[in-house]
Amino acid sequence: MTPPTESFYKVPYDLRPAKQIERRMLIDAFQRLSFAGFPIGEYQYTGMGSIYFVDFILFHKLLGIDKLLSVEISSKITKRLRFNKPFQRVDIQICPIGDVIPQLSRDRRHILWLDYDGLICSEFLRDLVLAGTYLSAGSILLVTVDVEPPEGNSPKEWRDYYAAEASAYLGKESKVEDFVKTSLVARNTGFIKRAIMQGLVGREAEFIPMFNFIYADGHNMLTIGGMIGTQQERRQLKASSLNDTSYFRSNLEIPPYAISVPRLTRKERLYLDGFMPCNEKWKPKEFELPPESVLAYREIYRFFPAYAELLL
Repeated sequence: MTPPTESFYKVPYDLRPAKQIERRMLIDAFQRLSFAGFPIGEYQYTGMGSIYFVDFILFHKLLGIDKLLSVEISSKITKRLRFNKPFQRVDIQICPIGDVIPQLSRDRRHILWLDYDGLICSEFLRDLVLAGTYLSAGSILLVTVDVEPPEGNSPKEWRDYYAAEASAYLGKESKVEDFVKTSLVARNTGFIKRAIMQGLVGREAEFIPMFNFIYADGHNMLTIGGMIGTQQERRQLKASSLNDTSYFRSNLEIPPYAISVPRLTRKERLYLDGFMPCNEKWKPKEFELPPESVLAYREIYRFFPAYAELLL
């Protein structure tokens, strides 16, 4: 099993453009769900806020969620967590997330984001089984994992890693050739889906896919998300405007939505914004930019965070 990491020492969570775009797409989706009758503001958000609490700030300010729980496994930074807590309404628990999931109220709907920063492992999969078992109908489950190849240099070594960590969730894809680098995203998607479905055994609910993101702010990361729901929630989702978005994924068998962030200067971005959303053949006249960069920016410009230096 890969041990929990303290990635906040290495990665400034609030300055990861692809991750921020993913967050803003999720907020856009949750706002659409609110219009479709899901009381998102009344949900509880449970996540791994670390010392930055980025999700908590956005979800509270932009979605109106007042019940917030941050779970952190490291007891070495307890004071730092409490010092950086952005709102009084944020509760903090220092323990494994797997200890918290069974305690989540069955009388409330939840957004639970298992935002791991490591490779999928047996502990993560146990958490997913618990989520499938305990989350109330109408709740939203998100899980993020690193999908870089495990240690080693060959598909055989990578297969052996997953066989040890996810043996119960391999499915039919257990041959060495199923674990080449280009197949690892699909393998991880399968592990996640099967673990959630195991938790749902015996329940009158299913996992209804909504999100399947792939992005990189360094490592390749995969986020799978969906709703624990009945036919009623499925009908509500189908009637929502989520179906009009490019990032919505109602089927995990199709390729994930790739968040691609072109490298642009601030001046270039301001120029491009004036022409968005452009047609597929449009290109800037003032400077050179590959067509694929223009199309990538057209996809994400609404969600692209703006950074600036403040001299205080």
